[in-house]
Amino acid sequence: MQTPSNTKYDVVIVGGAMYGSSVAWWLSRNPDFDGSILVVERDPTYEFSSTSHTNSCIRQQFSNKVNIQISQFGAEFIHGFKQFMGVEDAPDLILQNYGYLYLADNEAFAANLQDQQKTQKSLGAGTKYMTRDEIAAAYPFYMLDDIIGGNHNLIDEGYFDGGTIFDWWKRRACAQGVEYIHNEVVAMGRNPSGTRVETVTLSTGEVIACGTVVNCSGPRAVVTSRMAGIEVPIEPRKRYTFIFDAETPLDRDLPLTIDPSGVHMRTDGQYYLAGCPPDEDPAVDYDDFIEDHSIWQEKVWPIIATRVPAFEAVKLINSWVGHYAFNTFDQNAVIGPHTQVENFVFVNGFSGHGLQQSPALGRGVAEWLAYGEYRSIDLQDFGFERIESQTAFREKAVI
Repeated sequence: MQTPSNTKYDVVIVGGAMYGSSVAWWLSRNPDFDGSILVVERDPTYEFSSTSHTNSCIRQQFSNKVNIQISQFGAEFIHGFKQFMGVEDAPDLILQNYGYLYLADNEAFAANLQDQQKTQKSLGAGTKYMTRDEIAAAYPFYMLDDIIGGNHNLIDEGYFDGGTIFDWWKRRACAQGVEYIHNEVVAMGRNPSGTRVETVTLSTGEVIACGTVVNCSGPRAVVTSRMAGIEVPIEPRKRYTFIFDAETPLDRDLPLTIDPSGVHMRTDGQYYLAGCPPDEDPAVDYDDFIEDHSIWQEKVWPIIATRVPAFEAVKLINSWVGHYAFNTFDQNAVIGPHTQVENFVFVNGFSGHGLQQSPALGRGVAEWLAYGEYRSIDLQDFGFERIESQTAFREKAVI
């Protein structure tokens, strides 16, 4: 464990993975912010963080305009990564544009996809609605007997190297004066009226005065919020990933295909990737990463082999379980300050959208911390107010 170098910080960020580092980097590079930033990370190996288990994909195929804009900036950030970093040794990143392909097996879902395509197109996205015959012509390896149509976008949708972005955010944040420590926040002290967090207590005993606390605790978001007397509907849910080889590889990239069954699959370099939630999807313990190996044999493989007959002969190469920071209320992010504890800021509950949204949402939270408002994309619809009023954020395209 490490102890902080000071006893007071303007901003204390709880959690130093993708979002803690995104907020820290954006804020520390803001010329209008000259405060001190402390990032407290309980596991600096990040072995069990959602960041380490991500599939690193990005899409513009959302139904809500704000989510589309967030992903469009994400693509802009990936393409301009070297310029955003502002240093010569930063790498150029590649966005592998094989696109998402949502398959519809009923008229209602097909109509829903067509409506979403219109919304996405109105914001400049390249999404196209394809008939079954058009899908078959573009990707003849699919079995489409039960499919009516689908949405596909080959522009700024696919895989990117999220691990490199995280590494550079963290390194550059440190170079810009952010202090990272290996420790754990175990308690918070509020003022007598309960409207502000005044201190955070570390597991090593130090009591640190703070101007603002930012909750970037991933699936542990509610553990952190309860220290400030706040409940937030976020819990860890298991998500499975499988890497497999095909005896007969496909002759072109496999789009990130969302099968009507809920299983998804895509090209992954020389191999292929598939993923899904379990059929029974309860909250799990924070340290529960035990795999149910029957999910591959009894669910995933039969589905992908039916949809892509070439996948009848495959070899499983690797598999793992990660945790979604699952917002049980509406499966979208909770962003910004609490309504009553005014200096407690949420960056939580991404429910699987987190990595692709981290450039825009990290920037937005940094704007709020520096200016008290969002200046690029208006993120107010993600505020905690909706949790209190039970007004869900409407998003139809949740995987």
